[in-house]
Amino acid sequence: MTEGNHPDTNEPVASITPEELKDRIDSGDDVFLLDARSEGDFEEWHIDGETVDVVNYPYFELLDGIPAELHDTLPHDRRITVLCAKGGSSELVAEHLEAADYDVEHLERGMKGWARVYEYEELDVDADATIAQYRRPSSGCLAYLVVSGGEAAVVDPLRAFADEYVQDARLLGADLEYALDTHIHADHVSGIRALVAETDATAVLPKSAAERGVEYTLPYETVSDGETLALGEVEIEVIHTPGHTSGMTTYRVGNVLFTGDGLFTESVARPDLEDPEAARDAARTLYGSLHEEVLSLPGETIVAPAHFSDAATPNDDGTYTAELGELRERMDALTMAEDAFVEFIVADMPPRPANYEEIIATNLGRESPDDEEAFELELGPNNCAASEGALTN
Repeated sequence: MTEGNHPDTNEPVASITPEELKDRIDSGDDVFLLDARSEGDFEEWHIDGETVDVVNYPYFELLDGIPAELHDTLPHDRRITVLCAKGGSSELVAEHLEAADYDVEHLERGMKGWARVYEYEELDVDADATIAQYRRPSSGCLAYLVVSGGEAAVVDPLRAFADEYVQDARLLGADLEYALDTHIHADHVSGIRALVAETDATAVLPKSAAERGVEYTLPYETVSDGETLALGEVEIEVIHTPGHTSGMTTYRVGNVLFTGDGLFTESVARPDLEDPEAARDAARTLYGSLHEEVLSLPGETIVAPAHFSDAATPNDDGTYTAELGELRERMDALTMAEDAFVEFIVADMPPRPANYEEIIATNLGRESPDDEEAFELELGPNNCAASEGALTN
């Protein structure tokens, strides 16, 4: 290990915000990351990209300086961005690197800051409404704002970003009327109750999802298959599509289909998060939902899912949507016979989302973490799809 000469901390090392780093990655800039978290944390989730090179070297092995083996992997002709969990350790590591004459900066607030990055983009769709997609790059979570005739609805909101939905609706000249979940989520803490507490919006759950044992102290309404909700100049159509969960429900506005976790642009839902013992039966139910309720719709229908994975390809504007006809052509899962579909889905499921049992309990109203505890619960990837990308050709 190199000599442990502690750097002069009077001059702070350069830093970069998570938003600035995301912009660099999106622009295709050459990015080199030194991730100073533990190997386990790194393997669970980390920042990646086509123009991103990343090296993982745990912070506790860098307390006294930079080991020779790490020097061999670090570039002297590129800027190095050091990151950790919260931003403190990465700053010290960056100072050591700066003392060794590297061009270096550290990521402010670390991966917790990365998890706060939230992006907004309006979709080009055929509906008498403005429809925007929210993207959380750290976890792949997607949510939607629908605005029509001075009224707004949010589909699958995240509690951590409740204020943003309210502000964006107001900027579009609308009041929030509904906060809808497609199902009881297992990867993030729902924002529907936070929005009810902050506005006059009505929380809406699928009736079959509420039947799992929802215990909310705030009022909410339920909707069932075939019902509609009026929103300005449009209607929100309710389509029950069980499989991922027993309550999984799709909402349709114009030609846009908010498929929740039932159908993604790169895969289909996993069927084991509600009841692992019933995964095979749930996969069969999912097959029926897809073929009877979704694939029967016109090919120009826009699929707007609740998640994207690393296997998903974004559109030119960064959004994750696809025409249903396109998905029929390129996704193997949508052309399989029922038995083959079931076997394929249950044979190769990814790890379950981190803390999924606690998150489900929170979304049912059985546990009540505060805002910071809720945010900590949902750090990491969502893992709600089956066989990320393996279902497409």
